[in-house]
Amino acid sequence: MILPIYLYGQNSLRKPTEEIDKNYPNLNELIDNMFATMYNSHGIGLAAPQVGLSIRLFVIDATPMREDFPDIITSKCVFINPQIIETSEDEITYEEGCLSLPNISEKVSRPKSIKIHYYDSNFEEHTTTFDGFFARIVQHEYDHLEGHVFTDHISPLRRQMISNKLKNISNGKTKCSYKTK
Repeated sequence: MILPIYLYGQNSLRKPTEEIDKNYPNLNELIDNMFATMYNSHGIGLAAPQVGLSIRLFVIDATPMREDFPDIITSKCVFINPQIIETSEDEITYEEGCLSLPNISEKVSRPKSIKIHYYDSNFEEHTTTFDGFFARIVQHEYDHLEGHVFTDHISPLRRQMISNKLKNISNGKTKCSYKTK
């Protein structure tokens, strides 16, 4: 089932998220629905707050980016209760966008690599280091679990320059090709 994506201005994008366990109701169905929603909206990542749920869960499928970023080894992943436990000092700046902030893209600096502890969809535990563009995607989705969006990482001047776009999204004046709330 395709779920509506919550847009900038919705409370769920700023709420703290809570850990879940393997008994979370209809977890596998939710994960399938999140992937279907992400694919339908042509995204490469989707976090639970973006579909109105304040839980520590996000999904990623970076397959569409492999041609441009050959360093992407892992493509499709589920992250449950993730915790970033280490970041590199080296940062990379790259343009980011977000399904919850349609028609906005900005350059964001992020650590080049991260070490993250998480559970997969079978609740198997992992501690993995990700590098390059995949690490960026993970950090972007992880931000959603912390109540942040990528525009929180840009300068106050840049935020001021896009303030009208943000206001239009909040006021429902932005058109999307996918189902939104």
